[in-house]
Amino acid sequence: MKRHHSPKVPFLLLSQPSALAEMAMAFKMATSGMWVTEECKNSFMAMKWKKVHRYIVFKIDEKSRLITVDKVGGPEEGYNDLAASLPSDDCRYAVFDFDFVTGDNCRMSKMFLIAWAPTASRIRAKMLYATSKDGLRRALDGIHYEVQATDPTEMGFDVIKDRAK
Repeated sequence: MKRHHSPKVPFLLLSQPSALAEMAMAFKMATSGMWVTEECKNSFMAMKWKKVHRYIVFKIDEKSRLITVDKVGGPEEGYNDLAASLPSDDCRYAVFDFDFVTGDNCRMSKMFLIAWAPTASRIRAKMLYATSKDGLRRALDGIHYEVQATDPTEMGFDVIKDRAK
């Protein structure tokens, strides 16, 4: 007796079109690449060499496929200001200039790249930010450390201090 196989996989795929369509679109956008604007590079160089910013927050514009500057923090602002400027429901990148004094009394500065992907953000945004991070890091020459965070405790000031020393 000959068995007939019913195509159950396509049925399963069609039974959840919104989730699968969102994942397929996210994969397509994630693999297509993003471009870092000159404003991002110039802001980073000004922060690195002239110390005019304490931090920079970057965001991805999905329509134009550009990574752009979302916010800059002045030299008087601190890490708490950076943490407060990150949205609770969307992804961002942030670069923080951490100044500290070593045990032998030397002033040091380390640049941190923070990949912020809160649990409340969309799947597409998480995938897009995860796959575009290396391109941003290559464009911003001089990043010393990288921190990935899904909630504020994963990027607390203690985490930054421990990584820098």
